[in-house]
Amino acid sequence: MSKRKGLSFEEKQSRMMEIFFETKDVFQLKDLEKIAPKEKGITSVSVKEVLQSLVDDAMVDTDRIGTSNYFWAFPSKGLHVRNQKLEKLKRQLFEGTERKQSLHLCIEKAKVGRQNTENREALSKELEELQQERNQLKVELEKYKECDPEVVEEIRQLNKIAKVAANRWTDNIFTIKSWAKKKFGFQQNQIDKTFGIPEDFDYVD
Repeated sequence: MSKRKGLSFEEKQSRMMEIFFETKDVFQLKDLEKIAPKEKGITSVSVKEVLQSLVDDAMVDTDRIGTSNYFWAFPSKGLHVRNQKLEKLKRQLFEGTERKQSLHLCIEKAKVGRQNTENREALSKELEELQQERNQLKVELEKYKECDPEVVEEIRQLNKIAKVAANRWTDNIFTIKSWAKKKFGFQQNQIDKTFGIPEDFDYVD
């Protein structure tokens, strides 16, 4: 023969409320510790915990008179508390719906400017060309570093011009990235990935 399954905490709360609603009376803790086990099957040792949880949930009222604490709850009180909980849930649902709509709007705004455009493609192409030119100039400089000083100086001057141009465009790209981060809240790695900017992209030393 299987053992009788004990009451869940929610069942104990429900049965405790039945005592108040059925009697419409005021009780002390010691009264409930006697009534609850006999009439509702709630063990006396759990009466205090169940009662306190109902007080915390505003389902049961309590007041101290002299040296004793008294507890009571009427059906109208339970209805009022349930209505309050219902209104709270409705507010939470409304706020959640509003937040969902706001997030969808932010997502749509974030998509603006991420499309492939002619201007972006032109900037990317020019950046790539400048990087290639810089690399070529470095190779040329290495080839002539032990040759005629005038040729070397000429190459150095050309390299400086290319470096200035590259850093100018680098500065422009950093400015655009900073604007996009502030305007749309993009992370830097998102911007780099979207626009094909290398991770080690930086000013030319």
